[in-house]
Amino acid sequence: MPVSLERDFYERDTLEVAQDLLGKYLVHDLDERITVGKIVEVEAYIGPDDAAAHAYRGLKTARTQIMFGPGGYAYVYLIYGMYHCLNIVTGKEGCPEVVLIRALEPIAGIEIMKQRRKTDKEKNLCSGPGKLCQAMGINMSHYGVDLCGSELYLTNGEPINTSQIVSTPRINIEYSGAAKDYPWRYVIKGNSFVSKK
Repeated sequence: MPVSLERDFYERDTLEVAQDLLGKYLVHDLDERITVGKIVEVEAYIGPDDAAAHAYRGLKTARTQIMFGPGGYAYVYLIYGMYHCLNIVTGKEGCPEVVLIRALEPIAGIEIMKQRRKTDKEKNLCSGPGKLCQAMGINMSHYGVDLCGSELYLTNGEPINTSQIVSTPRINIEYSGAAKDYPWRYVIKGNSFVSKK
């Protein structure tokens, strides 16, 4: 069984963690139905000074409270009343920062992913935050899960050279003023499983 990443990986500068997440494997062991995806696209959100972040201006609510804890925990939320999004809490306790997992390249348990997504198209299985949560069986029950555990966790996966990392502005945050232009979306260059080229 692969070893999960340790807490100190997550409790670093959020932009560094975001880039280092590329190539890591996200693993979900749900009743021995194991699914694995390589992280190929992420977005960093650095509250309280980031107008696109849920914790902008230090907003602490029942939904965002996990963001204020130590790094290495899952922040899961629902969008449009139907799609789940998986974020990883990063940085030190008291600093509400997260990295959104935007896309995965399916590695293992692909038939399980197809069943959950009700599709045979492998390229489309995990090419978006809602899609990957559905394919990986991630939902609100995973809010606050310790990613250093053995159910939902990350492993070292495949090393990605910095020359393979491309940064762009984040997606679908036009409401956030100047923050919409922050180049805090990171993708593996040329990877065909990202959500948007």
